Amino acid sequence: MTDRKSRTAAVPQRRLSRLLHLGGMAADIAGGMAAEGFRQLSRGNVPVPGDLLLTPANAARTAERLSRMRGAAMKVGQMLSMEAGDILPRELTDVLSQLRDNAHVMPMSQLVPVLKTAWGEGWERHFRRFSFTPLASASIGQVHLAETHAGRKLAIKIQYPGIRHSIDSDVDNVATLLRTFRLLPPSLEIGQLLADAKRQLHEEADYQKEATHLTQYRQLVADTPEFTVPEVDLSLSNSEVLAMTYLSGKPIETLAQAPPEVRDSIGRTMLQLLFREMFEFGVVQTDPNFANYLYQEESNRIVLLDFGATRSFPDSRIDQYRTLFRAAAQSDRSGIEGAMREIGYLNAGNTDAQRDALIDMFHLGFEPVRFEGAYDFGDSDLSARLRDLGYQLSIEQGQWQVPPSDTVFLHRKLAGTFLLCARLAARVDIRYLMTRYL
Repeated sequence: MTDRKSRTAAVPQRRLSRLLHLGGMAADIAGGMAAEGFRQLSRGNVPVPGDLLLTPANAARTAERLSRMRGAAMKVGQMLSMEAGDILPRELTDVLSQLRDNAHVMPMSQLVPVLKTAWGEGWERHFRRFSFTPLASASIGQVHLAETHAGRKLAIKIQYPGIRHSIDSDVDNVATLLRTFRLLPPSLEIGQLLADAKRQLHEEADYQKEATHLTQYRQLVADTPEFTVPEVDLSLSNSEVLAMTYLSGKPIETLAQAPPEVRDSIGRTMLQLLFREMFEFGVVQTDPNFANYLYQEESNRIVLLDFGATRSFPDSRIDQYRTLFRAAAQSDRSGIEGAMREIGYLNAGNTDAQRDALIDMFHLGFEPVRFEGAYDFGDSDLSARLRDLGYQLSIEQGQWQVPPSDTVFLHRKLAGTFLLCARLAARVDIRYLMTRYL
């Protein structure tokens, strides 16, 4: 979530109104294409359809429309930017990536009825103070600060009205829009990704389930002083409102200028947590948005937030990943291939060239795991090399497979944690950290 105090817009609630918003976005894009086409012709240039579509102005229109809609329309853009970003046009990826933390907020006229529905008439009796200006806003809901009569500060996550009922239609309509304007490669099969997006969004929109995840995770890291997790206030929580203790801290990405030892420590701590999640807990908070982490300088602790995307994985799947990590750490291409087939990355329909290209991608992605000593994320261009290889796989091999459904979320967490380390320019001996788990 991110601070969007100055951007206010009512959330469209009915299916028709949300469809009209998407229709308006399509009209905006088409109008932008026409205007750009006339500009190109007036300069004596022959317009190229792809260039007309992916202009900065059209990109801004797309981001603005999805930001106003919120909900699944915004979330599916976020997911595509992370899971298919390597093979989408770069301009579209840039737009979609902006949606990770860019939402409008509800006006008072919409917020107050939501609070009345959640807590009944006279809901104000629960609080000494309630701030109507949200601390943060995102695709599913926004967060407000409140204080109880006992002096306890709470962060209260309030779901946008109508969001839960619009998930399936939003996802389908956004996918249709992307196909209509040919923003997705014809070879990209996103059916399973969209089905996963719907299921995940329904889970994230159930705040009672998130409260359960939050409580479980709080217990899992109770023995780790480097982390602190909010405590749920069950008396004020339900399926559409989640009340929890308010924990303050600096946005973690602002530590990019902190002393090297601080940045290295944070990177090491976050990677250690990732490996514990995968190989010890079997429970992974799969949304690595930077806004979900705060840093408390006084106590040198990291605040962990937002557990709507928490997933549990069976031992069999974790064992398969342990085998894959071990093979990648040893540059064992045969072992990598075997593990990839077990997990489902490879199948009998892959050509030899596609198989080799996919193995190359995995081998490259595990470069930090193979590195002897502290891997310098700040001095690495690994992300760019992976993007280039992914694009090459899509274009030259003529096929891109969306990974098996449950692994998409592991990828998101792994890639996001590596990206955080890169943002902090952290140096971490990952090979050493992983030894106990492999």
